[in-house]
Amino acid sequence: MKPKLETTLELVGDREIVVTRAFHGPAHIVFECWTKPELVRRWWAPRSHGVALVGCEVELRAGGGYRYTMRHAGGDMVFSGEYREVTPPSRLVYTEAFQPAPDLSPVGEPTVNTVTFDERACSTFVTLVTTCASAEVREMILATGMESGMREHLEQLAELVASRL
Repeated sequence: MKPKLETTLELVGDREIVVTRAFHGPAHIVFECWTKPELVRRWWAPRSHGVALVGCEVELRAGGGYRYTMRHAGGDMVFSGEYREVTPPSRLVYTEAFQPAPDLSPVGEPTVNTVTFDERACSTFVTLVTTCASAEVREMILATGMESGMREHLEQLAELVASRL
């Protein structure tokens, strides 16, 4: 039986956000969709928010970095960071900083994201743990509408994974 495709979000302590989701497909495909720029472009920006991913640079190795640029009516937003651990297809650890516009400094302290890809019975269970520098940074992230955007872009990721089977 296939697991239900549902995104859950849980707040742990005062600094963590834990997101889980099952995907119908093997871990190597989910990992590729999560990390290859040509695939990230197809799911990372939530469509209903009227944004598009116009830039996607990835150097997938420990010490390498990434930079995603989203465009919307109000301008560009940049998400960037450094990979601390890259273990295909089971684990990623990376920092993430948000800039509301390319010419502005990042907002708040960078977060640390730990993503695990656990393959079981032809499905992959993804757990994303976002560790914030402080409770205030976590509250700021949640106030941006992060939860609805995360749910939508993970649904888009599920569609992409299914199309690659």
